[in-house]
Amino acid sequence: MNKRSVFLYEEKRTVVWFSILFFIIFIGYDIFFYFIYPRYDSILSIGFPNTFVYVMYFFILLLIPLIFYNDKRSKQHCTKYYFFFTYAILSFINELITYWDKPEVFSSGNAVEVFLVLFSPIFINKRYFWVVSLGITIKYILLGLFLGTTTVAIPIVLTIVLAIIAFIFLNRFHSYVAALSNAYDQQMEGIVKGVIAALELKDPYTRGHSERVAKYAMVLAKELGTFSQDELKSFNYACLLHDIGKVNIPDSILMKPTKLTNEEYEIIKTHPVVGEEAVKNVEGLGSSLSIIRSHHERWDGKGYPDKLKGNAIPLNARITAIADAFDAMTSSRSYRGALPLEEAYNRILQGEGTQFDPNLVGTFKKVYSQWINIHQESYK
Repeated sequence: MNKRSVFLYEEKRTVVWFSILFFIIFIGYDIFFYFIYPRYDSILSIGFPNTFVYVMYFFILLLIPLIFYNDKRSKQHCTKYYFFFTYAILSFINELITYWDKPEVFSSGNAVEVFLVLFSPIFINKRYFWVVSLGITIKYILLGLFLGTTTVAIPIVLTIVLAIIAFIFLNRFHSYVAALSNAYDQQMEGIVKGVIAALELKDPYTRGHSERVAKYAMVLAKELGTFSQDELKSFNYACLLHDIGKVNIPDSILMKPTKLTNEEYEIIKTHPVVGEEAVKNVEGLGSSLSIIRSHHERWDGKGYPDKLKGNAIPLNARITAIADAFDAMTSSRSYRGALPLEEAYNRILQGEGTQFDPNLVGTFKKVYSQWINIHQESYK
């Protein structure tokens, strides 16, 4: 199970417990406030104050099938918003109806709202926290304006106090999650670099190749602006491991100082598939596995192993293909010396529309100066 899967699983479990507690508090509070407490207070009448409460219950109970629907669609993160907005809107309408003709007896506050604010940190989501805290505050401000009563000041102050407490817990939870996430990333990076070191022992001519390709590719990917931070992390790991399949190539072929035969070249061409198979269960790679399998595909469909063409090649693999080719040309190999940077640059441009994605070649031109700095820093 990768990190994203863990978070989805935890979100699902949290939503389940949140839903159970919500219904217990929502129903329990109404039973106590409208049916038990009035028996000991002669002023209050037993039962719901109006028929709209039944409408409110109808829509609240409709949230139960919605929980299962969101679970099947892996949209558990939406459920908490549905609960809050359904409750907030319906309770606002209910209180308007109840106190419209008698604002002087307005009864402020509800146990459900205390629960919503205090338990908002369990989702470790600042957006949800602010939606709940500000949403309840705005609800009471509007009630005060419509009903013309200042009694709403009490729940507003209570909401603010509870929100401050919840915010403190939320920041602590965020700190714990960030620490665990950093520890995971450091562990993953250590494992990846250990694997790369083992590969470089087998083929000393590729020393530093994986790190440089990853750096080149990351610069290009960031320039595009289409990848999230989590996607960039897995992108980096996959770039570092893009040649891992070469551990399966015999040394006599991998370090051959002369031109490869057709049979030997066919063996070399197996390394993307072997590499993908070797690390397909590694946590943290996800969709970036396509980098390992497809970084030797060509825009014109003449690459390997699947002869993918054009946009059928995953974007992250198209990016890595340019980075890999550039570093291969500017690094020494057993059968040739390194090419000058300017010549490698021109060869990338010549491959536009044939070997490489023409749009990415245009982006390569923009970041080329950064690639020069990476190359120079690597060979200091």
